[in-house]
Amino acid sequence: MKNKAPILIALAVVALSALACIESTEVTSLRATVSALQTQVGADGEGATAPDANIDLGPADVEFTLKTGGDGHSLLFIGVGGDIDGVANPALMVDPGDVVQITLINGQAVEHDLVIDEFGVATGSVTQLNEERVITFVADQEGTFEYYCAVPGHRAAGMAGTLQVGEPSEAASGESIIKNPTDLPGPIGARGPQLVQAELVAQEVEGKLADGTTYPYFTFNGTIPGPFIRARVGDTVEVTMSNETDSAFTHSVDLHAVNGPGGGAVYTQVLPGETKVVTFEALNPGIYVYHCATPSVAHHIAGGMYGLILIEPEGGLPRVDREFYVMQGEIYTEENFGAKGLLTFSMDKMLAEDPEYIVFNGAAGALAADPNWLTANVGETVRIYFGVGGPNFTSSFHVIGEIFDRVYPFGSITSEVLTDVQTITVAPGGAWIVEFTLDVPGDYILVDHALSRLERGAVGILHVEGEGDPAIFHEGSASE
Repeated sequence: MKNKAPILIALAVVALSALACIESTEVTSLRATVSALQTQVGADGEGATAPDANIDLGPADVEFTLKTGGDGHSLLFIGVGGDIDGVANPALMVDPGDVVQITLINGQAVEHDLVIDEFGVATGSVTQLNEERVITFVADQEGTFEYYCAVPGHRAAGMAGTLQVGEPSEAASGESIIKNPTDLPGPIGARGPQLVQAELVAQEVEGKLADGTTYPYFTFNGTIPGPFIRARVGDTVEVTMSNETDSAFTHSVDLHAVNGPGGGAVYTQVLPGETKVVTFEALNPGIYVYHCATPSVAHHIAGGMYGLILIEPEGGLPRVDREFYVMQGEIYTEENFGAKGLLTFSMDKMLAEDPEYIVFNGAAGALAADPNWLTANVGETVRIYFGVGGPNFTSSFHVIGEIFDRVYPFGSITSEVLTDVQTITVAPGGAWIVEFTLDVPGDYILVDHALSRLERGAVGILHVEGEGDPAIFHEGSASE
């Protein structure tokens, strides 16, 4: 690759005058150069590093200065000067065709950088306090693009903002598909068997996947996961499955709590505008997954069509103060993680089990901020019903800073309860129940402990308020 660089640099002068631009197959690491040059250098998939290969684009039409900052857990780019002064991760607004200059100043004596994938520009690392790097490029694409720090972990810690070229697109707003984790029916208690009716409606929606990013979801009742269905052993459960008239696909439901072919899917394949009903007796207690079972089944699940059904034992489950409903899934897009606008489904990536996003309750960081984070108080006992829609990945579910006092393995309510468990392993199409008592206040982070998935969107927060107990946990030495 290095021996091609001089030729490509020479060609860049011609490319600049013609404003030629060829799509890149991989982000290059050339700094301060035209997109066309960077594209050609990276076309063989190897990229290049040539810090002295900058092309003189003339004076910049618009200049921005960003300074790195944060406290080690939350990291940011801070605007310096002009309208962005003091703004965290400011939106950088430019016009199409502008020559853009961004100066990065290191506000910390740790490594940072700044990358914009779509324009093939990267500052390279700054490691010393007040060290500066500059990138210059032509904003020759319209849309909303992400700038971010590529140092491992820094993007997930908050070092990301947007570059807006031209007018923002309203198509990327989307509607929320996030199921609030508190949205589930209350305990059944000691009642006798009865008829339980559940309605599932297949809805295809353009939903918000991340800020400025939407995705064509498949849902049950407009949320991911779908409704939490609750019954008890001996109940007769009647499920009405409908498909909205404007859907483009057939949909169905397979309930793992069903004893019968297809889990109900043989009777619930519904075309757009159709409604069908299936009825079953709840024979086995436990927490079970349900999902769409229309080919391609994996596509429909990856679109978001999954949920949980709880079959309680006679007499119900032990009382807890709070219950939460959380499910994990994968999203496979043609576009790279962080791309803006309406994304598209990738069958190839799904078959290769190579997701761009891994999420709790449907969207990147869905449970990481109010109003969708989990909330409780010191002294309360919480129960989390945790399932994996998948379609492919097993989850290592963990709550950072807590130990599960009681765990119902594999979602079995009749098996012996496990105690004092740090992490549970939940297979696709599986569900577990965990319970624990909260001892001290603070924010506890929900993760899949295959922790690189946090940087793909799988993160949530359990926000706990109340009085602390220094005997259990405090800053400083034991004598303080």
